[in-house]
Amino acid sequence: MTTYIMFGSWTDQGISAIAESPRRLDAAKGMLTEMGGKMLSYYMTMGECDMIAIYEAPDDAVSARFSLMLGRMGNVRTRTVKAFPEEAARQIIASLR
Repeated sequence: MTTYIMFGSWTDQGISAIAESPRRLDAAKGMLTEMGGKMLSYYMTMGECDMIAIYEAPDDAVSARFSLMLGRMGNVRTRTVKAFPEEAARQIIASLR
């Protein structure tokens, strides 16, 4: 599976109902599991974003669907990056020779 890192920020709707955040996180984890993915870790953060999630998904389409489904709920805005593990990064860089 591919690893993704999602940066999230609460919307006005999400922050006004912050007490529901743990329930929403559990629902998001369940939704990702139903899509064949897995939440590896979740962090509430301070600074540029409010949360970071690291998860696996079978492919980019599943990751995109997950992000879109979260977004349409209206509680969080997300930005997602695809992560390459060290060995894959080494192979990619070695192929440049």
